[in-house]
Amino acid sequence: MMEIGSQIRKYRNAQELSQEELAEKIYVTRQTISNWENEKSYPDIHSLLLLSSVFEISLDQLIKGDVEIMKREINGEEVKKFNDLGKLLAILFIASIAAFVPLVVFLKIYGVIIWTILYLITLLIACRVEKLKRNNDIQTYKEIVAFSEGKTLDEIQKQREIGKRPYQTVLKFIAGACVGAVIAAIVIIALAAK
Repeated sequence: MMEIGSQIRKYRNAQELSQEELAEKIYVTRQTISNWENEKSYPDIHSLLLLSSVFEISLDQLIKGDVEIMKREINGEEVKKFNDLGKLLAILFIASIAAFVPLVVFLKIYGVIIWTILYLITLLIACRVEKLKRNNDIQTYKEIVAFSEGKTLDEIQKQREIGKRPYQTVLKFIAGACVGAVIAAIVIIALAAK
């Protein structure tokens, strides 16, 4: 349960400010203050900074108890984003492999153009997934699975997984080379079939 509403009310009453007086000091409406205190809405970061300044307390004191909840909400959003991008990447990857030969055979140069666009979109999504992985310090299969389930590894498990990263990098390189070889073979077969 968020505590920011009760914190705002507590510090406002301690300074003997009405909702309207506080609203004037931080450039919002009295209704906004009421909504925050009744936990119908949550102040943005700019408002939180102004509130901590008016109350002459640190931001940590103001949002006491809410930090862990906010971290969980942010982590939940990151997990959902990661899972959604992962599904999209899998679909685009399969589509780009499966669509190449039919596009080239039936549409010739236009098929190559369409496939190139599909491939570039796939690469863009892959870059976004990699950025999320880097931002959340997840690289190995076990870390990715734990993150996608909204869990974290304990410190010992994390150190073991960090030790596996160099080996998995080599495996990723080999897998990428194999995929490249398969795509090259498909191109050669498609061109030979003309």
